[in-house]
Amino acid sequence: MASRFPVSVEKEQKLLELMETLRIKETDLEESFTRSGGKGGQNVNKVSTAVHLKHKPSGIEVKCSLYRTQGLNRYKARAILCEKILEQKQKSNSSISEVQRKAVRNKRKDAKRKKEKYSRKGQNSPSIVSDPEESFEEAIPDETSD
Repeated sequence: MASRFPVSVEKEQKLLELMETLRIKETDLEESFTRSGGKGGQNVNKVSTAVHLKHKPSGIEVKCSLYRTQGLNRYKARAILCEKILEQKQKSNSSISEVQRKAVRNKRKDAKRKKEKYSRKGQNSPSIVSDPEESFEEAIPDETSD
């Protein structure tokens, strides 16, 4: 089998296996190329190396312009697409939604803040009289000095 991407055979094989397990077919992918810009000199300004990849069934789009060559960007775009689809499947399979997780997290934070607030109230309140004996002696005038 001829290599489609300029990567090692093992890496290409792993990507193809991952795409197969996620049921991503090459026919479901819409691929287009543009000039990427940025680092890379004249190559990126002359050659369309950036890859736009769209998975038609899920609607997920990926743009990859990490490398100077189109072949590496094509490989990386497919790898990123697989990661995004895998992430999406894991989110849909999780029993608790993200909204519910945030609500629980916020409740815990609020409870912690209240607990800290009320525990600090007793500690930081200044006492009215620091030493009760001193203030008592000052309040009574000395009668012996007459």
